[in-house]
Amino acid sequence: MQVLFVHGMGRTPISATPMLWRLRRHGHCVDVIGYFTGTETFTEIVDRVKRKIQDIAVKGEYVVVGHSLGGIMLRAALQNMPVATRLPNHLFLLGSPVTPARLAQKSQHELGFQLVSGDCGQLLATPSRLLEIGMPDIPKTAIVGTRSFPLTKKYFLDEQNDGVVSVNECAHKDISEVIKVPIVHTFLPSSRKVSKIILDKISTIQSTLATL
Repeated sequence: MQVLFVHGMGRTPISATPMLWRLRRHGHCVDVIGYFTGTETFTEIVDRVKRKIQDIAVKGEYVVVGHSLGGIMLRAALQNMPVATRLPNHLFLLGSPVTPARLAQKSQHELGFQLVSGDCGQLLATPSRLLEIGMPDIPKTAIVGTRSFPLTKKYFLDEQNDGVVSVNECAHKDISEVIKVPIVHTFLPSSRKVSKIILDKISTIQSTLATL
């Protein structure tokens, strides 16, 4: 199975090295795309993600994995693909917010946040822009962390959260499968538990395809 991974804001593809290594060890073909929010707009990055998906799609079956902002980019790219493009067999969203992230809203007017996150940071804090990004009509799994972080715990009150986003911020009526894991936001892509969830799901997909 081909697997495309898109990392979260402030991270790089290296953040998922353990997961990518495990996927390769099980025989899957892994590809990644990197970006830097401080110098690229959301639209510019999504255009590159879209082209990468098109390149992968012509080679056969594939799944896509997005961590945090990376999941939003994948959703945005998939809703504007040419009609003839083969869509992914599955979309995995790792701690990826569907509604405005409260930490982004809290920080959106701070100069440091603006310099590092750029246009993407403003998107994360703006309801109208997030609502424009739909949920692709393909199977989806949301994997959300529940291990909070002491410095940000006060912003979530009693809501389950991973230190950056809450479980509720990652929920959507069109995501039927939500799996909670006791992991902080940053380590979702490198978690062995998360890798196993993705590997098991890919195995199921391949078994289904083999019977068609």
